[in-house]
Amino acid sequence: MNMELNELLELLHQGRLTVYPLGVLSVIVFAIGLERLWRYRGLDHATRELTRKLVDTLVRHDLSAARTLCEASSTPMSEVFGEGLRWRNIALEDLNEVLATARNEMLSELRRGLWFIGTIGSLAPYIGLLGTVVGIMVAFGAIAESGDAGFEVVSAGISEALIATAVGLLVAILALALYNYLQVRVNAIAATCSRATERFVQALLFVEAGTDDTQEGPTHGELSPARG
Repeated sequence: MNMELNELLELLHQGRLTVYPLGVLSVIVFAIGLERLWRYRGLDHATRELTRKLVDTLVRHDLSAARTLCEASSTPMSEVFGEGLRWRNIALEDLNEVLATARNEMLSELRRGLWFIGTIGSLAPYIGLLGTVVGIMVAFGAIAESGDAGFEVVSAGISEALIATAVGLLVAILALALYNYLQVRVNAIAATCSRATERFVQALLFVEAGTDDTQEGPTHGELSPARG
């Protein structure tokens, strides 16, 4: 067992020109991936739960409690909802734009670091290819130097080329799989946030309708002033 491990380490060392950089990059990639997975953990459920509580509060026409609920929540969508509650006498179209901007900023933060994972997933095969080319150059250099094309002469260069290719492909496969999974998670969270925003706006419109029943309301298409 120890002999096999030593042989593997020796092969990795032979391809050190690309294996070591790829090793460092893979550690960074999976550190970012684990941090993002932890960040996404439970966000769908938390967003739906916050939206349900917020809508229930707005249905009771308690805007002050709604703002308190947003301030107490650590869910990213709470900042989006809080931004919507801060605006007064705003047209519905403008409110939708405000909420869309705040939601896009939140999603940009959730996607932070994913570009690096995708970039390494795309570049890793080319880094491995660089090691392959270098290994073949070493093999041909050994042939030119010794004048012998025997296996023992070229084995070191061929081993370096093969290990560089294998490591490059392995890092690329794992990084791209992680990148695609994280993208699917972010897209699912984005869809949940979009539906939550729609329910939030509908609840605000309900508040508007209740206000119009008791007093002269704002012009059509505008929301009533927020009341604390």
